[in-house]
Amino acid sequence: MSFEDEWAAAKGGAMRLNRAPADPGRWSPGVDLSVKQDHLGAIGHAAYELHGRLAKDGNHARTDGNEAAIALSGHGFRTGAALQTVQETWGFQLRTLLHAVAHISNHLDYSVASHAKDDVEVGTSLSVSKISEYFK
Repeated sequence: MSFEDEWAAAKGGAMRLNRAPADPGRWSPGVDLSVKQDHLGAIGHAAYELHGRLAKDGNHARTDGNEAAIALSGHGFRTGAALQTVQETWGFQLRTLLHAVAHISNHLDYSVASHAKDDVEVGTSLSVSKISEYFK
């Protein structure tokens, strides 16, 4: 098979992935996604609580692990260095996860506040336009 044939096949497959299903009983193009602000708030709150628990509980074994790594290294065991590497990797992964969870929590809090503000603006503009009809 030539490169052009492979490229055409790959492009065709990619184009199929970019299309939405045509089944009218399921999601279809043009249908807006909807979510209630209560749900966003609940998810944001759960992310906030998860962040707190991770920050508190994610480092329980850090002190013991470091002490064990130092003791093992001090007695000439190579597992001490390996344990230290595990500790450092865990710390890096924990910080990454904490940042991600904080980002989710903050974004959802912002989304709820932003949508509430937008709803007020839309409601106000509709009220004003309806009132202005009576003054014409």
